[in-house]
Amino acid sequence: MKDIVITGMGVVAPPGIGKSVFWRHIRDGRSFISPITRFDASLYPSRIAGQIKELEPYSQNLSPRLLKKIDLFSHMALVASELALKDGNIDLGQFDLKRTGIFMGNAIGGWLFAETELRDLYLEGRDGVSPFMASAWFPAAPQGQISIYYGIKGYSKTLIADRAGSLMAIAYGARILERGKLDLVLAGGMEAPVTPYALLCCNTYGALSTNNNNHEAAYRPFDAKRDGFVIAEGAGIMTLERLEDARRRQAPVYAAIRGFQTNTDGYDRIKPEPNGTFLARAIEDVLKEAGFSKDSVDYICADGAATTDGDVSEARAIAKVFGKRAKEIPVSVPKAMFGNMLGAQGSVDVITTVLSMMHDTICPTINYENPDPACDLDCVGNKARHQPVKRALVISRGRGGINAVMALEKMWEPHKH
Repeated sequence: MKDIVITGMGVVAPPGIGKSVFWRHIRDGRSFISPITRFDASLYPSRIAGQIKELEPYSQNLSPRLLKKIDLFSHMALVASELALKDGNIDLGQFDLKRTGIFMGNAIGGWLFAETELRDLYLEGRDGVSPFMASAWFPAAPQGQISIYYGIKGYSKTLIADRAGSLMAIAYGARILERGKLDLVLAGGMEAPVTPYALLCCNTYGALSTNNNNHEAAYRPFDAKRDGFVIAEGAGIMTLERLEDARRRQAPVYAAIRGFQTNTDGYDRIKPEPNGTFLARAIEDVLKEAGFSKDSVDYICADGAATTDGDVSEARAIAKVFGKRAKEIPVSVPKAMFGNMLGAQGSVDVITTVLSMMHDTICPTINYENPDPACDLDCVGNKARHQPVKRALVISRGRGGINAVMALEKMWEPHKH
């Protein structure tokens, strides 16, 4: 992929809102997972999550009337979009909004709004249902709300691919920029699964931790005592531009997207292929596209499902590609600190990786206490590691054997205003 760069980043996550607060907290390596408080979750097998707090101070530009019409996942998307635009020093009045696009990913849509209205439908009949029900819950709603709020009219897409959705959305936006169809892209993802029905659906997945009484230590990727991942809500959105355009307007340039590849195992409707064969192929393909030698990769931000099937197959894929060097490349799963945002997680992983590049620091995988011998990797455990990161891979995977891998390269150029 030729010179498509990240110029602005906005994050809404349990560790904090805005990239500076978010980075300061995840660098410290502590847990932001807690018991669910939004509703009574006592009867659920897994009843812990990474939850967003203090969103209101960042919503002052959003009218109360608008907030009554939208679900939480759209609310978080609007906040993250504004943060990304400000971070990228972008004045949309200086852009052709017909050549500005929106590419978003999520997995389950907006169920906090939907569940409330469905309950009202049951109790009160159709007169009790909000007229905004149809436009609030569906997965493309955040894309539409961002478009309406800013008047963006260019080619846009919402992608649904389980946990790989937002990484695919970023790649889709980058490809469209590369082809010259757009000049500016807002790309990322959002997810709000901390609702009664959404939590029920996630629990039927069979991959959530039930270590409710020790919630801070529940998410344990690559640890022999893992029992699944923990869900989280949040959003990660970034601005993408062609390098020459970013330099022309003297914008900050954080990193370049050098390649992206995706495929499907074709093995099982839920589980990944045990040997990581097709994930390895995706990694090989993205290295080739990016022009990265295997010796030049400094860091891998792993999917880290914290299930035996997920972790072992991911470790085997990395070993297939890198051979003996697989034990030398730092690998971590920073989301173990705050939970897996499902369809939004890939975008937050990209932001985390870019921040690692900027600060020469790899965020840790917390709760890494009993390394699984079947996952023989250099897992950065419990404490951040000070180390330069020039080239990195981000891995996202989803049910049904979805594999997605993105190659990033550091290009830190502060804005010149």
